[in-house]
Amino acid sequence: MKIDRIHHVAYRCRDARQTVLWYKEMLGMDFVLAIAEDRVPSTKEPDPYMHVFLDAGNGNVLAFFEIPSQPPMGRDPNTPAWVQHIAFKVRDRDELLAYKTHLESKGVEVLGITDHGAFHSIYFFDPNGHRVELACPDPDEATVMARLDAVKWQMLEEWSRTRRAPKHADWLHRREFAGSEDAGSNAADALRDHADA
Repeated sequence: MKIDRIHHVAYRCRDARQTVLWYKEMLGMDFVLAIAEDRVPSTKEPDPYMHVFLDAGNGNVLAFFEIPSQPPMGRDPNTPAWVQHIAFKVRDRDELLAYKTHLESKGVEVLGITDHGAFHSIYFFDPNGHRVELACPDPDEATVMARLDAVKWQMLEEWSRTRRAPKHADWLHRREFAGSEDAGSNAADALRDHADA
């Protein structure tokens, strides 16, 4: 047995219509379909909802639930704002820069471009407070991924024993961290500010 692919990923949203329109305007995602019921099909609980599905490209689907009968959305206060996110791949750096310019022109605060060695990313929040990442491949992506593949099990085993960052791939973010101590703390401050808002 082997999983074929992700069928869809679902998040909660504050307003289904606002969410559909935002993803269409900001990321060009088409509205695929909507499902609404007064009861939850899996649990049979009475809990009216609107479930919307967006085309994230190549058969990938991003979905949201608006659930007005539940308490307002929150987030896990013990998980930093940078951890839970959804990442979408874009073709190349030019397209990543075009998205960055487009988002900023619409008033969206964008963090990055961040150099992750194998790929480069920008980060921002949707109107529901979900962190979104757009990533494009580095020109040396294949070489970098091969180097990472060669040490993945050793890294995992060492982490399991020590709970300290293994140094097998400490070269990966060397370009990003070079001379960026102040930039890193500024980015961390911005994330904390967003989480507190």
